[in-house]
Amino acid sequence: MADKQISLPAKLINGGIAGLIGVTCVFPIDLAKTRLQNQQNGQRMYSSLSDCLIKTIRSEGYFGMYRGAAVNLTLVTPEKAIKLAANDFFRHHLSKDGKKLTLLREMLAGCGAGTCQVIVTTPMEMLKIQLQDAGRIEAQKKLMAAQAQLSSSPAAAAAEPAAEKRPTATQITRELLRSKGIAGLYKGLGATLLRDVPFSIVYFPLFANLNKLGQKDPNVKAPFYVSFLSGCVAGSTAAVAVNPCDVIKTRLQSLQRGVNEDTYSGILDCTKKIWQREGPTAFFKGAYCRALVIAPLFGIAQVVYFVGIAEFLLDMLPKRQA
Repeated sequence: MADKQISLPAKLINGGIAGLIGVTCVFPIDLAKTRLQNQQNGQRMYSSLSDCLIKTIRSEGYFGMYRGAAVNLTLVTPEKAIKLAANDFFRHHLSKDGKKLTLLREMLAGCGAGTCQVIVTTPMEMLKIQLQDAGRIEAQKKLMAAQAQLSSSPAAAAAEPAAEKRPTATQITRELLRSKGIAGLYKGLGATLLRDVPFSIVYFPLFANLNKLGQKDPNVKAPFYVSFLSGCVAGSTAAVAVNPCDVIKTRLQSLQRGVNEDTYSGILDCTKKIWQREGPTAFFKGAYCRALVIAPLFGIAQVVYFVGIAEFLLDMLPKRQA
């Protein structure tokens, strides 16, 4: 991590740009993760990441993989900016006379960053999940209708079920605000905290220590590829570690359910039902997808954030000979 002081506006801009680049690269995998986590036993539409993406392209087209991306691209800038800048803020105030932070203090700084980011993360995830999972629910209803028609009368099978018009993020937001107020956008806040705070507690200290291994001199920042690899390793490790919390959060924030799928009243109810009806392995649904999303997302984020977008571009240009 660079020791050079960077202004807060520069940190926010770098964090925002990092989020935009990262989300654009990995969003289809994130969509597959949401759909895999939401499907319950007996109602499985997809068997794997590749199966989910292939079926999504066939039924919804290429851009179907980017359902909900607009919400993420809009809100990921403040989310990543808050997360990365808050971690720096807490690290600075927890350090004593510029001395090296203890592991406990690094974890406390990560905890503070994770707590701050949920202001933006919760409504962003709430809207994104509805848009991402709409295609799965629609495909499931079509499949059930087709099976019912085939079992009742062959002639009825020719009738294609009418496609439902999918709501937009704006329509979902308006409906939630109208029916439940601002609290509607913050459904699943507790589960989001349960995921993001432990994630940051694991991620930031792990990244900082891995990144230091690539520093030849304590006063010189690590090369950009070291920051990238450190972000990838730390991100994927933290992502898998908190995946059970992510499954619970995804289930709680889903407003629409597929046929015969369970509903949940809270974190404990959701945990109990998943454990009893789907088994402990259900808590790791989509874990490898989440690792594939988080690894490059945070690898890119750390390169852009710590190197700085301007410095990164300058470093990639050939140096002029004196």
